[in-house]
Amino acid sequence: MNIPKLAKKPITKSCHGVNWKDDYAWVHQDNILEVLKDGSKLLSEVRKYLEDENNFTEKSLYDTKSLQKKLFKEIKGRIKLDDESLPFKDKKYEYWTKVTKEGDYSKKLRKKIGSDKVEIYWDGDIEAKGKKFFNTGDISVSNNDELLGYSVDEKGSEYFTIFIREISSKKIIEEPIPDTSGSITWSYDDKYFFYTKLDKFHRARKIYRHKLGSPISQDELIFEEEDEKFTCGIGTSSDEKFYFISTSEHTTSEIYFFSKDEIKPKLFLKRENGVEYSLDSWNGYFWIHTNKDAKDFKICRCKNESIDQWEEYIPAKDEVLIGGFSLLNDWMIRSETIDALPKIFIRNLKNNKEEELVISDEEVISPGIGLMQKDRNTNVLRISYESPKTPARTYEYNIITKEKKLVKELEIPSGYDRNDYIVKRINCDAHDGRKIPLTITHNKKTKLDGSAHVLLYGYGSYGFSIPPSFSTPRLSLIDRDIIWATAHIRGGMERGMKYWEEGKMLNKKNTFKDYISCANFLISKKFTDKGKIIGYGGSAGGLLMGSVVNEAPDLFLGMIMSVPFVDTLTTNLDHSLPLTVGEFNEFGNAKENKEHFNYIRSYSPYENIKKMDYPNILVTTSLSDNRVLFDEPTKYVAKLREFKTDKNLLLFKCEMNAGHGGRSGRDAAIEEIAFDYSFALKISNKL
Repeated sequence: MNIPKLAKKPITKSCHGVNWKDDYAWVHQDNILEVLKDGSKLLSEVRKYLEDENNFTEKSLYDTKSLQKKLFKEIKGRIKLDDESLPFKDKKYEYWTKVTKEGDYSKKLRKKIGSDKVEIYWDGDIEAKGKKFFNTGDISVSNNDELLGYSVDEKGSEYFTIFIREISSKKIIEEPIPDTSGSITWSYDDKYFFYTKLDKFHRARKIYRHKLGSPISQDELIFEEEDEKFTCGIGTSSDEKFYFISTSEHTTSEIYFFSKDEIKPKLFLKRENGVEYSLDSWNGYFWIHTNKDAKDFKICRCKNESIDQWEEYIPAKDEVLIGGFSLLNDWMIRSETIDALPKIFIRNLKNNKEEELVISDEEVISPGIGLMQKDRNTNVLRISYESPKTPARTYEYNIITKEKKLVKELEIPSGYDRNDYIVKRINCDAHDGRKIPLTITHNKKTKLDGSAHVLLYGYGSYGFSIPPSFSTPRLSLIDRDIIWATAHIRGGMERGMKYWEEGKMLNKKNTFKDYISCANFLISKKFTDKGKIIGYGGSAGGLLMGSVVNEAPDLFLGMIMSVPFVDTLTTNLDHSLPLTVGEFNEFGNAKENKEHFNYIRSYSPYENIKKMDYPNILVTTSLSDNRVLFDEPTKYVAKLREFKTDKNLLLFKCEMNAGHGGRSGRDAAIEEIAFDYSFALKISNKL
């Protein structure tokens, strides 16, 4: 087979007095954002290269075809194809979601309370018919239950078009609104709806109000964000008295509010660098979740009419992350993360007494709460949990009597016994002594003598904490003697805000070092051996994989890098890209700050490819990805082909009709997982 080759067209770049050559910079077209919306604008030379890479990958993995089909059948066999969600009781209707054996997309159903007549008001399979890609941003029924607002992206580029349909006649009654963020917020009187328009850089910085029956050219601009680092959106309060305009970047937020009777947005708390807060209104109070003067957050409240007179309601705790909350008439249900494990607490709003809600006797779980109805004058709610070995279980829970009734359990049609699996939470010492949590799941038959392979998953950015959740696809690896380990590395918030801060900006390399520490720990504890680990990460997790493999290639058998953020320096220097300016407080600003420039350049995967042996690597991307543009992994693979000195697999696959989340539809999603897993099993000699 001929190995694909991308033409070199060297360009000399310069910043802060540093000059360097980029042989593949030409792949990034000047009209790159237009290419994401319209693939026909892609340079023919680049298109041919992507097609050559796809063909090369197809041929290289030809011997996994039967395995891919087997994996697809296995994974799909664990999904209850005919399934329905639990209903939510609104004011006049009960609403729920359904999937079918024949379908690829979900259906939305409802029935009037007290009636048996079921109505399908949204059918994803009908809407998606004939489309190569189909994704919905929002599906929102008006407060009077008569109109359906929905937004659709048919490219994967996350430019959503809003449609308004009369449910009874199924007719589109308004002019479509293109190039929005996708969200739809109905006014309480249903005469209007609010939406957010994307600018030329794909940033949501303008909020409009559309009056039903009027042309969109007359839509009223009610808010515009002036700072290009911030993006905005609009929502409603739990008591249905206010609208909230939220504008934020990753570490700073600001909220405006106005009543349902007039549009005069009033600032709640002026933005302050590094201060985040969210807002709700209930029982005459604004409830504030914030890290202002509280690194790991706290919950405060103030009277609706006295927004500058806060009282502390849930105080901050050192390295305990105070999470979000939901409110009933008499109760607050809230979350905390303690020692990297999430917990739920219920507080009586009348006497402020609080207790932890213990759902399961398992140590490592992912708990959740959900409201059953619009009316919050109730003592009953839904609680749920799952763990890496326990499928999701949902209960109706009476707060007063503490009665817990199982109402839904994730069913595995092909059969499943949770007792066949072992889950462990272990702390690993980082290079600087920090304790890094590892969640390990394996089949009880797997020998822990160093002979097993490990798939080591990691992310470690934006303060995102990886929950210890259940996954039916993972069983296809775990049942084949591959241990699944999740590294809860710095850059997430598993141990609070400080844990995030220790893995971003000029501390970003801690994220990579933590992951390497986890890999060495798994080897030292005989879970696996050197050269038997498969790294797995996507997006910012792809940055992790790319940086780690440059530093410690000999630890790994292979790497699976999905939509990877690997041309980090180039992207950070380009302030016209959708996400760059909003991430200055995550990665830094290389263009304006020489220290940031030098630091990012020192770890950017593309810049640090070396002439050495690399493990087996699979890189996947999508042509319409608006978050990590396809040119990043394209350049990365081309350069890696040139530099690597081994004969291991380097495979690249570009989905030509997809976005950041991959292809659309249930079957396509399963096919992508089966493809990735077949690569892992091939290099592990488990075909």
